[in-house]
Amino acid sequence: MNIFYQYEEVIAEIISGLKSRGALAEDLDAGGFSVEPPREDGHGDITSNVALVLAKRAKMAPRDLAGLLVPELTARDDIQAAEIAGPGFINMTLSPGVWQNIVTVILREGEDYGRKPKGSVPVNVEYVSANPTGPMHVGHCRGAVFGDALASLLESQGGDITREYYINDAGAQVDALARSAYLRYREALGEDIGEIPAGLYPGDYLKPVGADLAKIHGAALLDRDEAEWLPVVREAAIAAMMADIKSDLAAVNIRHDVFFSERSLGDGEGSRIEHAIEELRTRGFVYEGHLEPPKGKLPDDWEDREQLLFRSTEFGDDGDRALRKSDGSHTYFAADIAYHLDKYSRGFEKMIDVWGADHSGYIKRVKAAVAALTDQKAELDVKICQLVRLFRAGEPVKMSKRAGDFVTLRELVDEVGADPVRFMMLYRKNDAPLDFDFVKVTEKSRDNPVFYVQYAHARAHSVFRNMNEIFSDMDVAGDEVAMADLSVLDDPGELDILKRLAQYPGMLEGAAKAHEPHRLAFYLYELAADLHSQWNRGKESPQLRFIREDDRDLTAARMALVSGTAEILASGLKILGVTAPEEMR
Repeated sequence: MNIFYQYEEVIAEIISGLKSRGALAEDLDAGGFSVEPPREDGHGDITSNVALVLAKRAKMAPRDLAGLLVPELTARDDIQAAEIAGPGFINMTLSPGVWQNIVTVILREGEDYGRKPKGSVPVNVEYVSANPTGPMHVGHCRGAVFGDALASLLESQGGDITREYYINDAGAQVDALARSAYLRYREALGEDIGEIPAGLYPGDYLKPVGADLAKIHGAALLDRDEAEWLPVVREAAIAAMMADIKSDLAAVNIRHDVFFSERSLGDGEGSRIEHAIEELRTRGFVYEGHLEPPKGKLPDDWEDREQLLFRSTEFGDDGDRALRKSDGSHTYFAADIAYHLDKYSRGFEKMIDVWGADHSGYIKRVKAAVAALTDQKAELDVKICQLVRLFRAGEPVKMSKRAGDFVTLRELVDEVGADPVRFMMLYRKNDAPLDFDFVKVTEKSRDNPVFYVQYAHARAHSVFRNMNEIFSDMDVAGDEVAMADLSVLDDPGELDILKRLAQYPGMLEGAAKAHEPHRLAFYLYELAADLHSQWNRGKESPQLRFIREDDRDLTAARMALVSGTAEILASGLKILGVTAPEEMR
């Protein structure tokens, strides 16, 4: 039940009535307007832009059209007042019964409130996709949590979601990983390897890989040329790193349905990369030519040469892009083209990629490739997650005992827990930098959003336990509460909670359409604040307490209100991948 859609239908019915009476033209197209929560206090409960949207079609001034609608709206029992504001907005104040009915709907629908049935359009959400060259770090963590929460948010709105991880297991970086692991292998056999050379990975996390190689192969790899041992060590190192990555992701409650290997795309004749290039060629988007030199100082590796190029400028990119390197191998971009063509061939016309901030300059070219390969049938949205800055009581934190030069995801989760990590990674818009303070996220205060929201859910269950001590035969999940007379919920604080609960379906839908799970985190904090505020008011004014020993009927109604609030807190936290405890320790 989306109350804003409900009043869009009300307005549409009024317009239909005005048309039938000749007050408006019969052929007036009455679509395209909206009903939303007001942006400012004092502007009613809901507001609509209907007069502004339809004025030109109706050949009337917006305020004149609004003047036709307002009397029709105020004639309804469920609308206490309607007034024209500004250039023609209509602000409406609803009767308390409208809001009180929300609790009945929530208790009836439970977790399904605000959710939609699964649709038929598949959506691919690719996130994390970190190089398997070491443990997950804090930057990976933000993208991982964001992607996972976004996938759950889309599922709540009927999305048929596939969660995917693209394993960057080809190229120079994984060869550097293999050479680093080989040094640790030699070390495990008793050799003093000295300082790890520049360009290799110095972290201690590769010592277990070297030990396993020594256990399996003994000294056999020492006598082989690099061309022989490199593939063996590379396979072992990648497998070990991916096992660690999956374990780290599991620690923060993240899973993937598909792990796609970059190496499976190939790099030679007959490869999927070549197939993708040929697909572009048949469409006329590949040519041999020269790239314009970069502006400013030329990089040391700049070559002015004829090369294979993709016409990405035809799809909004800033320049055409190379598909082959000077040594004849494919560029990383060519592999990305093939990978997204593979997604499309698997039936995904809607794709979402979650990338780190260092890839923001890469967006236009990949979008151009998807448009070119799919005749612009596929839709790609790339979400950038900005950097995470770590602090401890306000002081920067930079180093890791395990990784050497960064803090790992596992270290973060082990210290503060998965719930604070997940919630705080979502409590800021993904494209804005995020400050994460180890101390603040474990404080038991309103300044710690995850505690504040979880405590609201726990407080609700504490209220239920206290209610059972006074009314031992009252079941919060029973008919007495579910069928309580909700008309007694007329205190302004109670109505604030009810209005917030009514916003939940529309908020979920809007957050899903915008691909912005932080909206849900913000909403939960506001709902928690409403509940805490009303609880505190009851401490000061006994007549406002949720439990009234002298009024069983009022208590039942307030238990319904608290139960509905707890239901939405739990539902929203579940989408974010955060637990909803019934007690706080």
